[in-house]
Amino acid sequence: MNLLFQYFKQFNTLSKEAEAAIVAISSIVTIKKGKDLQPIGHTCKTIYFINKGVARIYYFKDGIDITESFFFENNIIARVESLFTGKPSRKAIQVLEDSEVVAINANQLFKLYDTFPEIERLFRKIFEAAYVETVNRIEGMQFHSAEERYNALLSEAPNVLMRVPLKYVASYLGITQVSLSRIRAHR
Repeated sequence: MNLLFQYFKQFNTLSKEAEAAIVAISSIVTIKKGKDLQPIGHTCKTIYFINKGVARIYYFKDGIDITESFFFENNIIARVESLFTGKPSRKAIQVLEDSEVVAINANQLFKLYDTFPEIERLFRKIFEAAYVETVNRIEGMQFHSAEERYNALLSEAPNVLMRVPLKYVASYLGITQVSLSRIRAHR
């Protein structure tokens, strides 16, 4: 849980009582490479923090597997559209390496907001940062070339090519594997 609380300090400090309350509603989960942490059609009721490993959010469009985003160590991952609406998600969370995550029960977390305003503030800041990342991702797809998106990915996650299959990287960039090979050859 130390990594989780170090991550939290980037956004907001918590009292020892608030930390203890989060520990009480959390558990450590290990999951094998290639398994879904949350499958498509699942209603998200858990917020995950990656202690070790890599995960992706993906979906299918016209039968094609599309990667929406990658998450590495020291990242929070959740299907927020499902978490906040209570509706099943059309997307899944899959781990790409044997992984260890902290699973935080979201329903119990939201109940802590009234008792610990500092927890509510913390998660508001985390969700705001995630929203900004989502907007930046959409704008990257709208305004940047595939090569620019590739370079941005490498600067944000230098080890991505060693840890993530190229088919998922190409999908994330919105290009074919052949196009990705061409971009990589020009570097």
